[in-house]
Amino acid sequence: MRFLERERATVAKLLPGLDESLRAVPLMELEGPSGPGIGLFRDSGGPGLLVPTAYQGRGATALDALRVQRALGSRAPSLAVATTLHHFSTATLAALITDEGLESLLVEGVASGNYLVAFGFAEERPGAGVLFPSMTATQGPDGVRISGVTRPPSLARSMDLLIAAVMVSRSDGPGEEPAVALVPAESEGVSVGGVGADSEQVTLDDVEVPPEMLVRASDLDGRLDVLLSAGFAWFQLLMTGSYLGAAGALVERVLLDNRVPESERVQLLVEAEGAMSAAEGLARRIDDGGPDESTLAHSLYVRYCVQDALSRVVPRAVGLLGDLDSTASDEVGHLATCTNGLALQPPARSRMTGPLAAYLVDGPLTIA
Repeated sequence: MRFLERERATVAKLLPGLDESLRAVPLMELEGPSGPGIGLFRDSGGPGLLVPTAYQGRGATALDALRVQRALGSRAPSLAVATTLHHFSTATLAALITDEGLESLLVEGVASGNYLVAFGFAEERPGAGVLFPSMTATQGPDGVRISGVTRPPSLARSMDLLIAAVMVSRSDGPGEEPAVALVPAESEGVSVGGVGADSEQVTLDDVEVPPEMLVRASDLDGRLDVLLSAGFAWFQLLMTGSYLGAAGALVERVLLDNRVPESERVQLLVEAEGAMSAAEGLARRIDDGGPDESTLAHSLYVRYCVQDALSRVVPRAVGLLGDLDSTASDEVGHLATCTNGLALQPPARSRMTGPLAAYLVDGPLTIA
């Protein structure tokens, strides 16, 4: 089987026509601020990839989704990263389903309406863990009113729904508890600012959220932390796949270049496929039993392992490609820059050194 053939076959099965549509558009056009990638993703039914078939989705397994993200990353890295954030949000939303109520209707709406979902992280609170609520909420007569800022890269202007982590007054006594608010993008008080996908921010200014659009930790019998941690394991898996795809685009160029010695081509292939095999092992673990704390830890081991592999594969691939025309050179430079982004995704390895060391001696795993 040829390099990336399996991944592209998975896209053809679950999202027919998407790979061909992306391949028909020049890379730098796809990667531009007004590129057609998100639209092509919507047209193929991509937003419903992880939605169960019972809710009109594509019902992809973790292994399927990993392969899809690698394939997308090889065609349009920014699209793969943006859709990873959507899939993480969708997986979190799907995990909140406890009955045939609002959550199930929203998940079904994501698939049937091809809606894009963004998640509000804690990036505006220095020192807070990335899963810590990033918005503030005050109780009102008709629900809660939420204010705060978040930066969902590449989805700020495309999202249809924002999942925001908030702290709210407890409904069963004094004090506060975490909750998840579901905020339609067209809600009054929601605005998008900034220039460029990486700097765009979503601001919520006293946005009213009715009670039925708020899922409290107490509503979930204490499962909220577990569900968010499980969703974060998905995030690590799919983000890793996306950057493996961007690196794979460089490796593919080397494999097709007959000027490169066979020994060099095979060495690159072995390391790239070895990294993907590690990610596939994580995906199978998620599929076999669903994410728990040990799976979350495993997702971090794999992500950092792949990060190290890419730091070797990408510079070597760039060096082997040698002299290129200006268009090809621009594409190679862009892909190489893109792959550096995995090290910037949360949580940074430097921040996780202490938590992982504590976990290895039987402490709880915390996400820094």
